[in-house]
Amino acid sequence: MTSAPESALRQLPAWLTRGVADLFPAAMGGAIDAPSSASQHSLAARLAEAEAHQRPLRIKLGIDPTGAEIHLGHSLLFRKLRAFQDAGHTAVLIIGDFTARIGDPTGKSATRVQLSAEEVEANASTYLTQLGQGQDPERALLDFRTPGRLEVRRNSEWLAGLDLPRVIELLGISTVGQMLAKDDFAKRYGSGAPISLHEFLYPLLQGYDSVQVEADVELGGTDQKFNVARGRDLQRHFGQSPQFGLLLPILPGLDGVQKMSKSLGNTVGLGEDPLSMYSKLEKLSDALVDDYLTLLTGLDLAALPANPRERQKTMALEITRLRHGEQAARQAQADAATLVAGAGGRGAAEAEVPEVSLAPVNFPAKAFYLLSALDLCATSSEARRQIQGGGVRLDGEKVLDANREFGSADELNGKVLQLGKKTFRRLVLPG
Repeated sequence: MTSAPESALRQLPAWLTRGVADLFPAAMGGAIDAPSSASQHSLAARLAEAEAHQRPLRIKLGIDPTGAEIHLGHSLLFRKLRAFQDAGHTAVLIIGDFTARIGDPTGKSATRVQLSAEEVEANASTYLTQLGQGQDPERALLDFRTPGRLEVRRNSEWLAGLDLPRVIELLGISTVGQMLAKDDFAKRYGSGAPISLHEFLYPLLQGYDSVQVEADVELGGTDQKFNVARGRDLQRHFGQSPQFGLLLPILPGLDGVQKMSKSLGNTVGLGEDPLSMYSKLEKLSDALVDDYLTLLTGLDLAALPANPRERQKTMALEITRLRHGEQAARQAQADAATLVAGAGGRGAAEAEVPEVSLAPVNFPAKAFYLLSALDLCATSSEARRQIQGGGVRLDGEKVLDANREFGSADELNGKVLQLGKKTFRRLVLPG
């Protein structure tokens, strides 16, 4: 899973290297005499120097709140950031409230739609809640309570007031050739797709974040190497020791093919209830189980059952436990087994299933409309396809007619609606 030189990784603690895909720069060959020089070329040396001077390293992670939901794919970076916190270092979480209005062009084949400041701030608030703000650190992704362990900064603090001379200075640090070397820009330029000039500013502005917070390490996905490297260039320009880039893999989604993305419908959201989370993970492809275990848990893979099905269940239980606690995870596992075993209404009646109110539904209601009104399907067309494909059950019995009509909410009260093998909802009366 790692592409950084093994010799460089062996010098670092296991909690830091677990799941790492790339570390740059790795230790350079040859002897390095001056400690200050060593700490620029070796993360192990910088860690040692920080320990000797009792100075925690500053670990930067920037997030652009362009959506409202954090999923497990996002959580890889937050887990690594938490590991640095637990080792005594300072996590610097940068809310890209300014850069989000530009939009990261990474992975995009067209210019992104720019968000309003109000939209960005609303998303930022939900992000912080999902990360654990105001919660017990034992359950939260990040430790918001221990003094000195977390700084939350918004990059509008320094970017909103940039004057034109400083913008020109930043632009002068990179060339058009360097920008077009970025894979996404290169593809768009080669295909004739337009690239707006403001998109070139994004890597420079997020790199300037590293200067402002004096980052020692920046975390990112493997698709962020260009942006992290720009941060190193800018720090060097402004007389700082350049940060190290610690990159993690892109987590494959539940389909096992593409990266986890809400737009692709292959996600597990951090806010999902325990049963939904466990049920989705329990169906994960065997080929992905060890990657999920490595990247989303601290379990020793060598100590786990070799049987693929038991390994799969262990992974699903542990990830659910880390998010919802031992009791809730065990209950979710038991409920999932009960629902699968109960071919009729018995399993649905016995299991603890998340409830959904029938308030949004206007009765009489056809089956396809019911699914879309309850947000279990994005559209009525998708709902029809799910029903016609045999993927919908009501209290364990298949619903095969998309136009089956339900006369009132009372007719459905207390019943469990199942979509595929992963989504269960108990229908309840409004109020």
